[in-house]
Amino acid sequence: MAAGSDVHPKTVVGHWILQKILRINSHVPWPVHYSTRVLCPEKIQRGDKTPGITSCCHLDGRNGIVIGNNVWIGPRVSIISMNHDCLDYSKYERAGPIIIGDNCWLATNSVILPEVVLGEHIVVAAGAVVTNSFPEGNVILGGVPARVIKRLSSYTPNN
Repeated sequence: MAAGSDVHPKTVVGHWILQKILRINSHVPWPVHYSTRVLCPEKIQRGDKTPGITSCCHLDGRNGIVIGNNVWIGPRVSIISMNHDCLDYSKYERAGPIIIGDNCWLATNSVILPEVVLGEHIVVAAGAVVTNSFPEGNVILGGVPARVIKRLSSYTPNN
């Protein structure tokens, strides 16, 4: 599947105009919504979808983000790879990248925090805050902090 094929072609053209002509999010090499904020896009490895194409996302790639294939990211999702030092807020902490496996769905208002690893086929419920890794996959996560609320069968795409 080609990059950007998860959205309507008119949407991609509209975002291209905003990025390339009006220079909104012009530093991002893939289409993103004008209200989305992307830090360090060069440290974000994306799969076959376009992260940030929905409204009001916050993608902080300063420590790296690796996004698998078929990862759906809802509106107002935050993926934050860098945190402040708790003893000096003007400093940032280095950490490993966030890794999101294939076939994941990050629902509206969910938050993924530094160094989290999500295995294949994880659904993060709306409003959940993921502070720990869940590498086993095939689960629904929900709550603050997120925990497993349901086990799932393996992902089966509708072809």
